[in-house]
Amino acid sequence: MTKKRPSFGSQPFTVAEGLEDGIGRGTLDGPLFERPFHGVRQLKEKEVPSDSANPPRKVAELRAFKKRCAQLAVRMGADDFFSHTSALVLRGAPTPRDWDQAIHISGIRPRNPVRTRGVVSHRFAPREAAFTVRGGLRVENPVRAWVQASAQLSDLDLIVAADFLVARRRRIATIEELRIEAARMRRPRLQGLIDRVRDGAESAKETELRIRLVDGGLPEPDLARELFTSSGTFVARLDQAYPRYRVAVEGQAPGCGVARVPSNC
Repeated sequence: MTKKRPSFGSQPFTVAEGLEDGIGRGTLDGPLFERPFHGVRQLKEKEVPSDSANPPRKVAELRAFKKRCAQLAVRMGADDFFSHTSALVLRGAPTPRDWDQAIHISGIRPRNPVRTRGVVSHRFAPREAAFTVRGGLRVENPVRAWVQASAQLSDLDLIVAADFLVARRRRIATIEELRIEAARMRRPRLQGLIDRVRDGAESAKETELRIRLVDGGLPEPDLARELFTSSGTFVARLDQAYPRYRVAVEGQAPGCGVARVPSNC
């Protein structure tokens, strides 16, 4: 039997869609396609030449995760959406330190979301949906997702994610919105964590450093502080600083550490 060339291109599709398109069952189950989830197929990607640059591990993991989400999406119900830690990751939040890469999806009762290998399904009490479509995927409201993720994430990972959401340069959410949703969902543990969220952190490493400094007994540093000379010339933008002690703390740059600010600044 002549194999029919798939009309789905490189996009994932369901077995039912493939059969309807005229692709034979034998072809669908053959080596031409990936089978990431039961009932889902996608043309296998061409092998990358061995001399090409390999992306960093975290980048590769995130890319593979987003691909699996897109593959699962073709099996999800019209009102189901990505939630919890998955929604945060899909919105760009830093991946948790001990990320298990499970895909979290949710539906509103009485809907039963897809249950399959590698997927954690949740059902919520009736409530107006708040997901938005990002890259073709239905992704939970970021404030709701952060509160949902408190069931999976450590305190530090939750603060890191919240700092990302409220950061001034992106303003995906506000601290007050996090507080209101935590109260609505009756998560008293989160109120204390929200007290530690700041809108000036610009990376996960900066947040982790600030929390460790404070937990170690030091006062809380100023964030993203601009440094000028006494004549008004811009010198640098400091990750974290203790102006009173003329001390700057840098957490990511080469040679990072603690430095004393020159007396002419």
